Amino acid sequence: MKLGLVTYNVARSWDIETIIEKLEAAKWEAVELRTTHAHGVEPSLSPQERETVRDRFMRSKVRLLSLGTACEYQDPDPAVVRKNIEETASFVDLAHDLGCWGIKVRPNRLLEDVPERVTLRQIGKALRECGDIGERKGVEVWVEVHGRGTQNPVHMRTIMDECSHPNVGVCWNSNPPEAINGSIKEPFKLLQPFIKNVHINMLANDYPYRELFGLLRSSGYDRYCLAEVAESKEPERFLQYYRALWMELNRA
Repeated sequence: MKLGLVTYNVARSWDIETIIEKLEAAKWEAVELRTTHAHGVEPSLSPQERETVRDRFMRSKVRLLSLGTACEYQDPDPAVVRKNIEETASFVDLAHDLGCWGIKVRPNRLLEDVPERVTLRQIGKALRECGDIGERKGVEVWVEVHGRGTQNPVHMRTIMDECSHPNVGVCWNSNPPEAINGSIKEPFKLLQPFIKNVHINMLANDYPYRELFGLLRSSGYDRYCLAEVAESKEPERFLQYYRALWMELNRA
């Protein structure tokens, strides 16, 4: 496994050059660029701008792994869902042009006035369409275990079963509520067949990260763990210490 950074939030104000400079110095290996942040990597980029971003990362030691979108599919209005699918397609195009492995999408909540199963089925159906879009471009779709109610691993498993698309996988999000008596073995087992990406948070908390990394290794996971953490007043020092702790917790 390799270590990377989600630019939400520690790098939200950095441009591309700063991201590469700081991650190279701290020996981090990849980055997921979050939409709306200062680096400005959005579907609105021109072909020339896309080529410039791609070439800059290709000349660096940092892999431009993925794009973090805010696309979601639970709204009861079909027009809103359609708009999000179309936005997903625009990010897939951008990811393809930049050489990214995948894009991150999410469910954001269950609806109070709609049966759970209806919403979960709707999300899964939308994701199946997104999977087709990504497959045509060679870009995976990673569904973050996220949102009020939808972050429940049981509900996420239902979404993935409803989706049933080989190009769509789960982004494990290291949510504290999924730990049962200090262990994540059961929810991990539920979602393990679908895990294509991993988000990790502050490592110095009660979440069982050593167990998570062991479970990932045992499952054959050989992709990236991406840190999604708060801003720091000393980002260079923070990145160095975070990597050291990650290496220790990841040690067999």
